[in-house]
Amino acid sequence: MDDRATLPGRRGATGRLVLVVDDDPRVRTVVTWQLEAEGFRVTEAPDGRRALETIERERLDLVILDLALPGVGGLDVLRRLRDGERAAGGTALPVIVLSGRSGETDRIVGLDLGADDYLVKPFSPGELAARVRSVLRRAAPAPPVTAAGLRIDHAAREVFFDGREITMTAKEFDLLAFLAAHPRQVFTRAQLLERVWASAAEWQSEATVTEHVHRLRQKLGPRLVRTVRGVGYRLEP
Repeated sequence: MDDRATLPGRRGATGRLVLVVDDDPRVRTVVTWQLEAEGFRVTEAPDGRRALETIERERLDLVILDLALPGVGGLDVLRRLRDGERAAGGTALPVIVLSGRSGETDRIVGLDLGADDYLVKPFSPGELAARVRSVLRRAAPAPPVTAAGLRIDHAAREVFFDGREITMTAKEFDLLAFLAAHPRQVFTRAQLLERVWASAAEWQSEATVTEHVHRLRQKLGPRLVRTVRGVGYRLEP
């Protein structure tokens, strides 16, 4: 067994702590070297069970999570993590999914369960590090947004509309929060895929955006998120 799998971040650096979960020690090594070279601290787990134990024990800043894990699978790890956060009322720990599966279904399931980004193997370690930085920037706490009876608390990931709490999935929240941060600005579906899903039209259907807008309208009414015909969507404050 690779003893590093059970150790906390090994370097004395004060950078953010990232958990790398993959059953292939070569992948863990390459990712660890890249992240440590850029100032991150890294801890590793070779399977889902030890990943969950590390998440419970360590004060992590981000998780890089393979889907094809022995025992507890990657999607199960992500589901348990998000369920636990909702039950505890805590903030969401950023997760980047790594997968050898390039199918759209796996990507959509992972993102709908609350993954912040999705990268298909084989991947560039430099690109992964760039995505880690990007996700951590997006995850930085933002002040509550209030507009037209809508209140979004980013820290608690809660939404209130006309004084009533609205239950949302992780991506519904992310989409609404993004639009609310740019009131009256119109975004195409392709732009929303890139900015909210960290994806692109060639990887994920733009119908994903349409479906999430439809869900927001079901929960918030038809007037808040407007369609700009032939262009995309905007939030009307």
